[in-house]
Amino acid sequence: MKQQANLIRAGQVIEHEGRRWTVLKQQIITPGKGGAFIQVEMRDLKSGNKTNERWRTADTVERLMTEEKEFIYSYTEGANMVLMDPQTYEQITVRLELLGDSAPFLQDDMHVTVDLVEGEPVAVHLPPTVVLEVVEADPVVKGQTAASSYKPARLSNGVKTSVPPFIETGEKIVVKTEDGSYVERAKG
Repeated sequence: MKQQANLIRAGQVIEHEGRRWTVLKQQIITPGKGGAFIQVEMRDLKSGNKTNERWRTADTVERLMTEEKEFIYSYTEGANMVLMDPQTYEQITVRLELLGDSAPFLQDDMHVTVDLVEGEPVAVHLPPTVVLEVVEADPVVKGQTAASSYKPARLSNGVKTSVPPFIETGEKIVVKTEDGSYVERAKG
């Protein structure tokens, strides 16, 4: 399906120069002179190589239709993760690199969404948030709670983030899987 280049979004799969690419990032750039263009960072589905490409916003690209299917994460085996289909209990192996920067947030028995193009996995999406334990947080400085300042903390998966001053070591918090940012204290 043809679409204008300015409609390219992260997570889409496009065909370019006879190869299939998954879009990692896109940015529309408007220079002082001349027309706007879109800068796209994408990964080749077969080789895994990354490249950057630029298109004018009026150019068209071939977007491949993806099918979304839900799986349950079982375990990691080397550079691959093993996922189970909850309906048929069949297992599939998917490259861990399809998760990108959100890989540390993968948890046992987590429901993940896999984008498939002609039955081939091209992207894996985690739930928007996860609950993690704070394993290390700086102590509260008296008087610091008046300002809306954040302090550094390390989570049980090793990711560093910023949390409000009232969060202490051992507490469970809700974190965005997209960027590791603090959302709220976990309930219960």
